Amino acid sequence: MQLKIQKRLAAQLLKASENDIWLDPSRLDEIKDAITKVDIKSLIKDKAIKSKNIRGISKYRTRKNKQQKAKGRRRGFGSIKGGKHARLSKKKGWINRVRVQRRFLQNLRDKNIINKASYRSLYMKSKGGFFRSKRHIKIYMEEHSIGK
Repeated sequence: MQLKIQKRLAAQLLKASENDIWLDPSRLDEIKDAITKVDIKSLIKDKAIKSKNIRGISKYRTRKNKQQKAKGRRRGFGSIKGGKHARLSKKKGWINRVRVQRRFLQNLRDKNIINKASYRSLYMKSKGGFFRSKRHIKIYMEEHSIGK
């Protein structure tokens, strides 16, 4: 028994795929006789033709992964996409680094560990990109015996 036309019409009316149309097996003769959209509509009303529920995609794994990321997990090398500067731009990296160094130098000056002249000298070196990090400033100060 071929019901291609009926399925196609039902799919149009129910706004679904032909594969998602269910035909009642006990009423196949009745469905076969229906050849117009009006006939199909009446069969849909009588529940001889229905559209199957569309199975969606579960969000369980997405939510679970999001929870793990909130804890700081899933950040290993296997998860990294994009280059070094795609994740943190050169400019942002520079800003972060210089701000840390400047804050450190200000603390040293405020606690009178270094005088204004050495503060200014270190500040300008920091501005020029001489220091790699806060630790580098500490090492430099120890080597040149700057501070108390």
